[in-house]
Amino acid sequence: MKTQEFLDLLKAHSDKSLLFEYQMGRFVAPNYHITEIKNITIDSVDCGAGTDFWKETIIQLWESPEEKDTTTYMTAFKALGILNKVHSIKPMVLDAEVKLEYSNASFHTAQLFVNGYEVMQGQLLIKLAIEKTDCKAKESCGIPVEEMQEASSCAPGSGCC
Repeated sequence: MKTQEFLDLLKAHSDKSLLFEYQMGRFVAPNYHITEIKNITIDSVDCGAGTDFWKETIIQLWESPEEKDTTTYMTAFKALGILNKVHSIKPMVLDAEVKLEYSNASFHTAQLFVNGYEVMQGQLLIKLAIEKTDCKAKESCGIPVEEMQEASSCAPGSGCC
C-alpha cells in the first residue's frame, strides 16, 4: 500500500479505532504509540549486479509498558493527525510503499507490509504481513522460477550470491 492510500484510508475511517494485526490472530496491543516516521531511500545492488532505487515510509509502533492496562485503541483520526504533523515537518513521499515497524517480547523486530484491511464494528483493522527475502537476479543466477519458489536463498557456488 502506498503512503497516500494509507493516509486516505485513515481519513475515510477517522471515527474508528485503529488496530494492527501483525500475525494471523495476533494484534498490536491497545497501548501502542506511533514513535517514529522514517522516510527511507533504498539505493541497492543485488547479487546479479543489478541496481535499484526506491523510497519507503516506515511507521514505527511501540507498546508502552507504563500503559499495559490500556484497553482502548488509538483512533484513525489521531494517527492521521500524527502523520499529517510529521508530513508538515518532513514531507513523506506519498507514492512510496508504507511499512509498519513493530516488535514485542514474543515477536522479532520486523518491517511489515500492509497486506489488506478490514472495516468492522467501529474498527479499522490493518492486516500486516512479512515479505520473505528473494533473489532478485534469478536469471543471472540460473535458477528456474519454480525452483526459487521452493528455495529460501541462493545456494553457495550457484553464482548467485
